[in-house]
Order: sequence, then structure tokens, then C-alpha cells
Amino acid sequence: MAAIDSSERDAKAGTAAGDLAAFELLMRQYERLVLVTALRLLGNMADAQDVSQEVFLRLYSNLGKLESQNLSGWLYRVTVNASHDLRRKRPATDPMEFASDVPAGGNDPQQSATEAERRRVLEMSLRVLSEKERAALVLRDLQGLSTEEVARVLGSSEATVRSQTSKARVKVKDFMERYFRRRT
Repeated sequence: MAAIDSSERDAKAGTAAGDLAAFELLMRQYERLVLVTALRLLGNMADAQDVSQEVFLRLYSNLGKLESQNLSGWLYRVTVNASHDLRRKRPATDPMEFASDVPAGGNDPQQSATEAERRRVLEMSLRVLSEKERAALVLRDLQGLSTEEVARVLGSSEATVRSQTSKARVKVKDFMERYFRRRT
């Protein structure tokens, strides 16, 4: 998670003072982080957009209290919690959508199709994980946070995060191996 820079500090202060343009800058800076994280946790765009909207509403109403906090860490924590809340209220029934369905650069259509299928299977494998394992794996391996940062976001120890991430990796690997074994 990045250190607070002066533009973020100015945008936070402006938003706290009621400047909507400053809040819009914060939203634009963090909208992808929130949406992709929610999509990876929930599995469909409609729910991810609902969570994203909820996160930014919470940000707007709580920004005055967050001046000294790391904003990206707070956003990750609120996104994970809002995703868990939504899952409990409305279990996923829609087909899984993929945060990584961006075509790979390259000219080989066979390689592009293979990479797209691997990404799709990885995203499907996230469904076999518990909420805690999914959150730890998404934040650690897919969003690139350190173990220490994930522990802070999830409010757990680094040992717990390492354990959850390790268990999640094993489950994902097993899922992917079974999937591709059946395909061959």
C-alpha cells in the first residue's frame, strides 16, 4: 500500500471540507482497486459494482475520520467487509465473471486462448475457497499486498494470513489440476 502523497492528502482534506471535485479525484484514483477486488471476491460485476458504490459512500461519510490513515488499506478492508456482507445477504447465483478477461498482448491466438482459459479457471477456483481464504489469496497474490498489509486489512496475524494463503493456494492448485486433467 502506497504512502500518502500530497495530492491524496489534499483530496482528502478537500472532500472533508465538502469539495465534490476532490472526492471525484479520490474515486477515480481508487475505483479500479475497489472494483477489481470486489469482483474477485464476489464473482460477478453487478455485485462488485454494488459493493464499490457502498465503499465509496462509506468513504465519503467517513473521510474526516481517516485523515491520518492509509486510504488504500482502509479501502481494501471496507471492500472485503462489504463483499462478505453482500455474500451473506445474497449468495452468488450468477455465472462467474472474470476480473482478468483482458486479452493478452501477442499475436498467437492459440497462446491467447490458453492463457484466457487458465485465467478463467483460476477465477472459478476462487469459488472453492472460504471467504477468509479467498480474501487472503486475492489480497496477497492477485492484488500484490504484502503479508503484513493483508494482516492489517483483514485484522488478523501474519501467521494466520500465511496459513490461509497457503491453504488457498493448495485448493486452487488442486482445482486447476483436476480441471485440466479432465480436459485432456
